[in-house]
Amino acid sequence: MIRILDIAAKDLKEEFRTKQMLNSMVIFSLLVIVIFSISFGSILGSSENVAMVAPGVLWIAFIFAGSIGLSRSFVAELENGCLEGLKLCPVSRSVIYTGKAVANIVLMLIVELITIPLFVILFNYSIGGLLLLALVIALGTIGFVCVGTLLSALTVNTRTREILLPVLLLPLVLPVLIPAVMATGSALSGASFWDISQELRLLVVYDVVFFLVAQLVFEYVIQD
Repeated sequence: MIRILDIAAKDLKEEFRTKQMLNSMVIFSLLVIVIFSISFGSILGSSENVAMVAPGVLWIAFIFAGSIGLSRSFVAELENGCLEGLKLCPVSRSVIYTGKAVANIVLMLIVELITIPLFVILFNYSIGGLLLLALVIALGTIGFVCVGTLLSALTVNTRTREILLPVLLLPLVLPVLIPAVMATGSALSGASFWDISQELRLLVVYDVVFFLVAQLVFEYVIQD
C-alpha cells in the first residue's frame, strides 16, 4: 500500500510542479461546459430541461478531459526515459498500475470539482442531492480510470497513441458510462439512494471487475 501511494505521490508531485496536463484537462472541460451552455441557451431558464441535459453534458466534459490526462499517464515516463527504470523497481507490476490509477483518479476528481461549479453557474442550476451525485461521479470515475490506465500503458509505445487510446477506451467504458449517466440524471432530479441502488450496484461491480482484470493483465501489457 505504501509503495502504491509512493508511485501516486511521485506522479502527482511531478504534475503539480508543471500543471501541464491538469491545465489542459481543466481548460478542455470548461470549454465543453461553455459551448454547451451557449448551445442550450434557450432552456437555461427551466430546471427540468437543464436536468435532462445535465448528465450528458457533465459526463462528456469528464470523459474527454479524462482522455487527455490518461493519454499522458505513461508518456511522461517514456519521454523522460523513466519507463524502464519504473519497470525495474523491486515492486509488483500491479503496484505500478494501481499507483498510476490512483494518481489519475485524483487528477480527474480535481477537474470534476472545478467543472461542476462552473456548470451550476452557467446553466443557472441548483444541484440537489450533492452527496449522492458525488458518490455516482466517484464510482464512474474509478471505472473509467481503471480501464483508461490499462489502455494508456497498452498504447504508450505506438505512434498514434493519442488517437488509438480514445478509439479503444470509449467502447470499453460504455458499461460504466451508461449506469453513471442514468444515476447522475436521477441524482440531479432528487432521487434517493435506494432509487438508484441498481445503477450503483452496477457501477461497483464494473469497477471491481475492471480493476481486477487490469491487475491481472497489466504485467503482460507493460512487458517488452
